[in-house]
Amino acid sequence: MKCESGELSRDAALQSSIFFIWPERPRDFLVLLTRLSLVTCLVASVSVVLYGTFSSPGSLLRLPNPTRSDFAMQYVSDGPTNLSHLLFCIAGSADTWRDRSRYSSIWWTSNATRGFVWLDEHTANQTDREANSGEDLSRHEFRVPVRVSDPGWTRFRYSSSRAAVRIARIIWDSYRLELPEVRWFVMGDDDTVFFADNLVSVLARYDHRQMWYVGGNSESVEQDTMHSYEMAFGGGGFAVSYALAKRLVNILDGCLDRYYYFYGSDQRIAACMSEIGVPFTRERGFHQLDIRGNPYGVLAAHPIVPLVSLHHLDYLDPIFPNQTQISSLQTLTTAYRVDPNRILQQTFCYDHKRKWSVSISWGYTIQIYTSMVSPKDLEVPLQTFKTWRSWSDGPFTFNTRPVNGDPCEQPVVYFLDWVQEVGSRGTRTSYRRAILPAENCSKIEHVRARSIERVIVSSMKMDPDYWNKERRRHCCEIMNRGSRKESSMLIRIRNCRSGENILPRYI
Repeated sequence: MKCESGELSRDAALQSSIFFIWPERPRDFLVLLTRLSLVTCLVASVSVVLYGTFSSPGSLLRLPNPTRSDFAMQYVSDGPTNLSHLLFCIAGSADTWRDRSRYSSIWWTSNATRGFVWLDEHTANQTDREANSGEDLSRHEFRVPVRVSDPGWTRFRYSSSRAAVRIARIIWDSYRLELPEVRWFVMGDDDTVFFADNLVSVLARYDHRQMWYVGGNSESVEQDTMHSYEMAFGGGGFAVSYALAKRLVNILDGCLDRYYYFYGSDQRIAACMSEIGVPFTRERGFHQLDIRGNPYGVLAAHPIVPLVSLHHLDYLDPIFPNQTQISSLQTLTTAYRVDPNRILQQTFCYDHKRKWSVSISWGYTIQIYTSMVSPKDLEVPLQTFKTWRSWSDGPFTFNTRPVNGDPCEQPVVYFLDWVQEVGSRGTRTSYRRAILPAENCSKIEHVRARSIERVIVSSMKMDPDYWNKERRRHCCEIMNRGSRKESSMLIRIRNCRSGENILPRYI
């Protein structure tokens, strides 16, 4: 272009008025391409926005899709998973929360545990300010924050359990809060007791940036057959990694429509997982406790995994005799807080001189048998319980052994009395003899066993990294073995020595 007297020539002016005229120089050609690219991007962006807004009837009335949010969280922080990375999503109801909050008060730690109990509506004494701020309504020592579920759940169909729709949607309610540094969403009921430190130990083995669905199934085969073996039962609790939750909330409402005929919320969630293509990862420390009667046999022969949760406790006998269920749980958690990793871990000892076998469930109970019982038998739970639905003798998803009807063949049983820390790494627990039907046995060896009024167990606290290594049952030894005058038995739990086997004689 030429400029004469500071003005554009007529031809130049005409060319400049046409934005996309073919350039005369290469440099002008590059400028033209840049302008065309900008215009194309602008048109495309506007088209996408308009299409998303007006493409379907009622789209302006939809709730915002939580998966479109740019969370403050996630993949920014590194390091091992800890309690602050878990968000508990507890299902409750306005009718039951005041009573069932006593369970949450046992395991919830103020200023450390994160999460909410989600109710179906405001309780009678709850104000809007309390509901919106997450203030707790319970009268217990630990205050669990309370929220009310988004009312959108009421629009979904259901066949038998309307509450199951709302409970299934709690993960949606929790995800859309956009809380920072959440790696795992942990689902559970308001009568579920979690052992949160052990739950952290379990989840720390999985990468929250990948899609994981972790939990436990039912103990009763009839329940698993009716619902699913490939499903995490919600009462025992289950955990969904952040990466999976992000996918799940995007399809959840569609799943609720498609699977309206399922009874439980956990069935609906499992169906969604199938659509995403993520399998159920079973961890045996989650306990649905779909059993009736006395859970003693299950707890006295716990598998070699960390104890994560207990459920259905309102429907079972207290886990300690002569206590309420709540005081029983408080007794158990007293030992748990001293050595979380070791709680309920089973160890076997043998007194070869007296031909006695001893089974220890640390922090809970001890059994003394007046005969040599193999480790293979001792690790099988005594069947002190029935199935959940039919109250029958089985089948269960694990082996059981019957309680012998002969009192002389039953063990002398002891329950936790007290626990104390010894220095920074040691513990001592004391177990007092319980009065059971075996007292009716008059055989001399059984009478001698009953003369042991107390069993005292010393141990070192379990290595926090124990569950990340190869697993092996610890060994123990009776320190005053063979003494017939002592009213106490002293036992030490320790790591097994190289080449040592847990092998009783005379079998």
